[in-house]
Amino acid sequence: MTAAVNRFRTAVDTRDLSALGDLFAEDIRLYSPVKFTPFEGRPMVVGVFGVLLRTFEDFRYVGELAGAAQTSVDGVEAPAAVLLFRATVNGKEIHGIDLVHLAEDGRIKEFTVMVRPQSAVHALGEAVLAGLVADGLVPTE
Repeated sequence: MTAAVNRFRTAVDTRDLSALGDLFAEDIRLYSPVKFTPFEGRPMVVGVFGVLLRTFEDFRYVGELAGAAQTSVDGVEAPAAVLLFRATVNGKEIHGIDLVHLAEDGRIKEFTVMVRPQSAVHALGEAVLAGLVADGLVPTE
């Protein structure tokens, strides 16, 4: 596992948004199961992580895999890691993975979250949307 991914896990474990922001590329893209298009840019992604850290209950990483994968934007193969996690949202147990792509400078340039089961995706989507609206990161519909 790369040093950047280890620092990311530590920042999530300690809920340190400032440390997370330092690990993200300026043009980071976060692909989420709660939104079709990605969240883009460091300020927005840090804001999303603030909501996620408040939303997930009992969040913990339970495994990791390292390797390389193509990014969705440019198709370039880059160092990547898959982090397996478990959490609860509004009483729903979530199993998920975070797919982390690194830029040449070691910062996180692309981040994809996948969760299951479908009922947990719905619970997560509702909770995250409420948090994003409350924080002024997305407009009310």
